[in-house]
Order: sequence, then C-alpha cells, then structure tokens
Amino acid sequence: MDSLVFESDDLGLTEEFLSQAYARMRIGSTTPAASTARVRRDATTSFSVDEIDLDFEMSYSVTPLGRICLCVVHEGTIQDHGYQGVRDSFGTGDTVLFAPHDLPYAGRICNARYNITMLDPGLLDQVAASAGSRPSEPVRLTGHRPRSRAAGDQLKSTIFYLRDHVLADPETAAQPLIVSAGSQLLAASVLAAFPNTARTDPTGQDRGDAHPATLRRAIAYIDDHADQPITVADIAGAVHVTIRTLQYAFRRHLGTTPMAYLRRVRLAQAHHDLLVADPAAGATVAGIAARWGFAHPGRFAALYRAAYATGPADTLHG
Repeated sequence: MDSLVFESDDLGLTEEFLSQAYARMRIGSTTPAASTARVRRDATTSFSVDEIDLDFEMSYSVTPLGRICLCVVHEGTIQDHGYQGVRDSFGTGDTVLFAPHDLPYAGRICNARYNITMLDPGLLDQVAASAGSRPSEPVRLTGHRPRSRAAGDQLKSTIFYLRDHVLADPETAAQPLIVSAGSQLLAASVLAAFPNTARTDPTGQDRGDAHPATLRRAIAYIDDHADQPITVADIAGAVHVTIRTLQYAFRRHLGTTPMAYLRRVRLAQAHHDLLVADPAAGATVAGIAARWGFAHPGRFAALYRAAYATGPADTLHG
C-alpha cells in the first residue's frame, strides 16, 4: 500500500500536486487569501481512497483519469460539475460517479470536504457476470447517480469500510487476499449502485455448460489456489467457461456463489492454522485471519463461530 499526505496554502503547489496525484488539471480560486488544501491518499494497485479538504472555492478542469472516479461529499458543495452529456451539482451526503475513466470533466468546488475513490475499470469486468468482460465489450456505467439513495448509501458504507478497516492498517493492507477481496467488493458495490451494461442472466449455453463436471473443476481450482488473490474471472478462465456459467453452476448445484465457496475454503484454512499455531510464539487471531483474507476481526469471529460453534481465540488458546 502507498500513502501520502499533502497540505499547502499555495495554489501553485496544490495544482502541481493534484496534477501528479490525479491527472493533468488547471485550478483557479476566487478566494486566494484562504486557500488551504489538505489531502490524504491510501492506495493499492487496483483502488485508492482519498480524503480531501479544501477551505476555499476552486474551479477545476481535468483530463481523463483512466480510472473510475467516485465522490462522496462530506461537507460543502461541488457545483456545475460536468462531463460529456452531464451537468449536475452535489451536496452533503451525495455519492456519485464523478467521471467515467475515459472522459475529461470540469466543475467548481465550494469549501468542500469530500472523498474521492478511484478504481481500475477492469475490476468491473472481473466481477460482472457478463459477456461484456471481453476486451471489445467492457462493462460501462450508464449513469452518474446511484439507482436509489439506499444504493448510494450502501456504496458509501463499502468505501468507508475499505478506508477504515483495510487501508487504515498497513499490516492489513499488505495482505494480498484482503486487497483482492476489497477490490472485488468495491467493484461489486459499484455495479450494484449504478446502472450499467453488465448482463447477469445466464444464456441457454451458460445453462448447458453449468454441469457437475464444470463445478468439480472449479472447486478443484479454488481448493488449489485459495491462498492466492484469485477472482471470479480467474476461476472461470481456469475451467474455460463464462463467468455467468460459473455462477450458475454454483447456484444450481451448491446453492451458493463461487466467492462464497472460496470464503468457506479460506475459513477452513484459517481454522487449521488456529489449531496448529502457537500463541506463545506470537500467533494471533487477527494475523491468521488477515493471512486468509479476513480484514475485520469481528466479522471473522462471527463467521468462525457460525461454522465451528466456538470462537477463534478459544481455538488458538485451546
């Protein structure tokens, strides 16, 4: 994980920093006497979460970022924000698609404190049950506002979870399985929140390919690679079926999803490690949970107790 902190009351330095941290941009302020900018960024290879506080009014014009850009407004307003075919203003509590990855945008920030979360657009293809995962037909978001306030709030909760429970702890953020799971969770939350071009219904061929042999091959791949940051797309590619076929096979024959099955396998591996670990040598529940992709100790404990009728600490010290 990479982290950086920036604070300056010099507009020139702020413009230079923002251009390096995001994309080439020009900024201007109507209140140059009060122009303090504060930015904190925590980033993985696939997504980043920034907290930005500008105590002045600033216009901006930005070249395409190459990444999907989400915005959560904590305080203040962002006005006259626009990109191709869109013109809107945002206020406190809004969660929006700030810009598609391949379009420039412009607008005006008015004494705002806000969050910017960016992710690789390819993540949408990795988690979408869609023929659009082919390079020639990437999944695209077709609206800049969530489908509903509740959908936006759910996405906001995902962003804050990643900020507070994954990226806030460098040791947790250094775990590849946690970063992979967090990336997929973020992409899935984006697809759930915004209208998009992903197709989720299995076709006739998908149903025909979702036979027990497909499921057995997928399970074998998951069992052999559970210690690696694999995605649904990785599993589907390994067994030579579409993502829709893979998801339908798990739903049809096991009543679950590929990622839920992967989580079950990782939970079993964590259980094994807790049984054989020596707490006197420094082994901890949090460390073992993180190694297997569980970032939140409370949620790990709940999953563990539901599966094994005891707490992970009891197993470790038992």
